[in-house]
Amino acid sequence: MLTIQDLVSDNAEKIPFAWEAGLEAAHRLVPDIGKSGADLVGHFNLIHPSRIQVFGTEELAFYTRSDAGRRRQFLQDLLAGNVPAILIAEGRPIPEEVQAFCNQQQIPLLSTPMEAARVIDLLRIYLGKRLAPKTTVHGVFMDVLGLGVLITGESGLGKSELALELISRGHGLVADDAVELSRTAPHIIEGHCPPLLQNLLEVRGLGLLDIRTIFGETSVRRKMTLKLKVQLVRSNADTFERLPVQDQTEEILGLPIKRVMLQVAAGRNLAVLVEAAVRNTILAFRGIDTMGEFIERQALAIMESSRQE
Repeated sequence: MLTIQDLVSDNAEKIPFAWEAGLEAAHRLVPDIGKSGADLVGHFNLIHPSRIQVFGTEELAFYTRSDAGRRRQFLQDLLAGNVPAILIAEGRPIPEEVQAFCNQQQIPLLSTPMEAARVIDLLRIYLGKRLAPKTTVHGVFMDVLGLGVLITGESGLGKSELALELISRGHGLVADDAVELSRTAPHIIEGHCPPLLQNLLEVRGLGLLDIRTIFGETSVRRKMTLKLKVQLVRSNADTFERLPVQDQTEEILGLPIKRVMLQVAAGRNLAVLVEAAVRNTILAFRGIDTMGEFIERQALAIMESSRQE
């Protein structure tokens, strides 16, 4: 849950806020109902009264030009819509009736000298990240050829060893063991590392390795967008499909993420297989379907064979 006071405190370094009224309602919640940050804050708009209402120069001019009856109706509509807060931007003077109304109805009233459009942009970015759906998964998150790859599997299958080999081949580590995923946009899931585990990789027999210190700055990444999940399975796994006809996906935070399954067996170079899976995924994003082309080629061969008979 996010309160107006949280919003003010978290953005104090970027946005100079001042409380003008309704300080007793600082605990009022920003509605978290699955909306994007763009739906939670914006210019004064009675069509969307339940978002943080920002008054700039033009909005205040419109408000003050209206007669007293319409102004009262504006405020009543905001109250009925459960407005989380009202923000007066660009250092504009605050109408006394607005200040009195916010004190009476316990509505947070804030002011800032910053331009309204800039405040809205900053708050939308903040709200989008703060209220984004999140989850933490067990695995290793890597940057492989510019693609965010989540490596998962049972304990003891060699996820960290695979990550170490990929790092030695020039790829980057984002997170090991605990990967924090958040849906920052309708079609984007970002993964990053908890601060406690930053730059660290645990390898059996070696303990914790500081990847940044050992391999240099280019061996780690702060965050990546999740595009591919690589699931390691034991060589005797019954559910393993050797040649999947259709692309496999797995839903993560409501989005379908492409998934490949790799069997762990002696003599298999998993790092090369992961790189190949990434290259194949990049081709698929470009519209190149290798399996589909093979099926078409096979169908043509069958047709030609039947004609010859």
